[in-house]
Amino acid sequence: MNIAVVDYGMGNIRSVSKALERVAPQARVAVTADPSVIRASERVVVPGQGAMPDCMRQLAASGARDAVIEAARTKPFLGICIGMQMLFERGEEGDTPGLGLLAGGVPRFPAARMAGLKVPHMGWNEVRQARPHALWSGIPNGERFYFVHSYYPAPADAGLVAATCDYGVAFTCAIARDNIFAVQFHPEKSQAVGLRLLSNFVQWRP
Repeated sequence: MNIAVVDYGMGNIRSVSKALERVAPQARVAVTADPSVIRASERVVVPGQGAMPDCMRQLAASGARDAVIEAARTKPFLGICIGMQMLFERGEEGDTPGLGLLAGGVPRFPAARMAGLKVPHMGWNEVRQARPHALWSGIPNGERFYFVHSYYPAPADAGLVAATCDYGVAFTCAIARDNIFAVQFHPEKSQAVGLRLLSNFVQWRP
């Protein structure tokens, strides 16, 4: 099995690839921005940390943008953090257009409703599964995952929501549609439960 981890110069790509190698030692994990490698891979993971304007600019500059869009339409696809946010139409940070594959936006945590909570949301938090999914296999509802973010996805279609979390406001922290699964938290930083989610992704047959 070939798995592409899309490298567009944003975030700790290596930790994601090492986690995938750990749960799927038989797989060939390529950290790449090469569109031909992404297109030839059976599964695609798009991680990312940082500012969405920078991420979208770097994704285009790397040459991987079109291959990522194709992958999100055709093969098992996992978005992590900004790799999830960029699937939507527009991010509030820098009023940045996303890939537009999913309807909705990416707002910032509202300062007026944070009740003294710091932004970014950083650390472990409870993830409430909204519905069954293959990637939740073996992961009890309410498990804690590791987050680092100031913005969060707000899908227009409630049917996309696979999990929610609370941090001042209730927000969507996982979405699923067809061959796409994407999470706001970092499975590669979430110890055993995160590795289980990545293992489920490797075995997923959407």
